[in-house]
Amino acid sequence: MQSFALQKVFILALFSLSIAASGLKSLNPCSDDFLQMEAYKEMISQVSTTKCRRLSTLEAQFAWNINNHTQITVLIGTKLIPARMGWLAWGVNPDLPRMVGTRAIIAIKLPNQTTPLLNTYNITKDVKLGCKLQPSPALDFRVQNMAAVSHAGFFAVFATLVLPDQRYDISRLNHVWQVGRSADGSEPMMHWTSLGNFDSKEVLDLETGRCRNIGRDRQHLRKVHGILNIIGWGTLLPIGVIVARYFRQFPFKLDPCWFYFHFSCQVLGYTLGSIGWGIGLLLGHESKYYTFHPHRVLGICVFGFTTLQMLAFRFKPAREDEYRKHWNVYHHFLGYALIVMIPVNMYKGIKILKPENRIWKWAYNGILVFMAMVVLVLEIYTWAKFLCAKYYKKSNQGSNSRPSNGGRFDKGKQVRSTDQRI
Repeated sequence: MQSFALQKVFILALFSLSIAASGLKSLNPCSDDFLQMEAYKEMISQVSTTKCRRLSTLEAQFAWNINNHTQITVLIGTKLIPARMGWLAWGVNPDLPRMVGTRAIIAIKLPNQTTPLLNTYNITKDVKLGCKLQPSPALDFRVQNMAAVSHAGFFAVFATLVLPDQRYDISRLNHVWQVGRSADGSEPMMHWTSLGNFDSKEVLDLETGRCRNIGRDRQHLRKVHGILNIIGWGTLLPIGVIVARYFRQFPFKLDPCWFYFHFSCQVLGYTLGSIGWGIGLLLGHESKYYTFHPHRVLGICVFGFTTLQMLAFRFKPAREDEYRKHWNVYHHFLGYALIVMIPVNMYKGIKILKPENRIWKWAYNGILVFMAMVVLVLEIYTWAKFLCAKYYKKSNQGSNSRPSNGGRFDKGKQVRSTDQRI
């Protein structure tokens, strides 16, 4: 039965991953105020087949048209740019849908200038490692008619690109976008570190308007990762500890049923948590330039410690073995350390999901409160039973030590009892 349950869990996990991997999305029409921009009207007047869609992150909207399969005109805008200072970037990547390797157009709004700065940039690996991002006029394609425009709260970039067929495929164009709050002259400073900033990339078919939404794929994987870890690490492992503490010998003795239930909870929790941990490694590998170090380190520690706990079941000494007491200390210490580490790491992971983390936080709060109430009730019952047993033991010892017959001894009975003992 246990192996069958594990097989069902594994199949469900693979099914969830297959759903997350299918990320083709159709057009999501732009808002009316974006469509009223003069730059968009100009694009329509040039090519009537202009398409427009809302992007998945950063409240961005994107319009484009194609001329002769090599020349594309784009307009991208967002309302997230602050009124005084900020920057908006859009670019294409010939290799992968990511920021490193992108050829970008960046418009910078400075507080002491009425006209935004507008330049092309080549975002290399060195920039992500801390080097300054400076304008790079020489790109592998031509950029014409660049302009930064504002309308109805939108800050937008307009440009025409002539892309070479050898490196860029308009049927699957890797394009990325980004916004930031500050700049040092022509150098954009680091953007926000929310997941929306990390997920601002797509693989877009400019001819049909359909896209593979990288950010939405990652959102599905994060949900699977979070659900498996909350159920595995955050729920089943603590339940196994509760069973071992309160149903092994005192106050309830359910031998050997407690061990089978404890072992099943630990194995199933370890299996689900390990699948979720593997998905977390996959997410971290895909965004190696953006790493949440505390969450990652704690996750590795949780996986390592639970693996040691699983091995402890295999190498547990016999009861009469002299090393059994050392094994008990090790097993209990590691288990209680995990009880502390797991909730801390869960909350660190939930915090990463902001601002859409309220449901996750309240759901996990409910799980912790429920288990805490169960532990509190069992702990009160344990101490009450222990104190009552201690009180009755004292009472029985006191009654046995008191002499009978009002303190007078019967010599005959005393002699007979003495003879019997002899």
